[in-house]
Amino acid sequence: MPQTPPPAPVPSPEELMERLARVAAAYYRHFATVAAGHGLTLMQGKTLSLLVRPRPMRALADLLACDASNVTGIVDRLAAQHLVRREADPVDRRIKNIVLTEQGEHTVRRIRAELMSSLTALEHLTPDERGTLYTLLGRAFPETATPR
Repeated sequence: MPQTPPPAPVPSPEELMERLARVAAAYYRHFATVAAGHGLTLMQGKTLSLLVRPRPMRALADLLACDASNVTGIVDRLAAQHLVRREADPVDRRIKNIVLTEQGEHTVRRIRAELMSSLTALEHLTPDERGTLYTLLGRAFPETATPR
């Protein structure tokens, strides 16, 4: 009678954290490579990807976890490439929102498509596995859990 292999040991929270750190590092290395193919730095690519809707500079700084003065430089370089523009906020004209241009939207779509075409392991997960992973990541990092 064939024997069932023993179950794998349950990873500790420290082991899970280390695995997540390696996954994040691998993702950002890949993202940086794809962004560089479009003449962008990692931070410029991340900034573009966060502009699914117009955002004020302060909100971008918070999302990028960097100083607002760094965001000014990033946005200046993206604006020079005609990927974003500054617009006055309709409610408070003192606030400048950063908005993707048509060229910026096209660049974001191309970057996302390249990322997905090369990260095919996610496509090999079953729908149930993807749902479970999505739910678990939201539970582990509730600040990232947003409605679909």
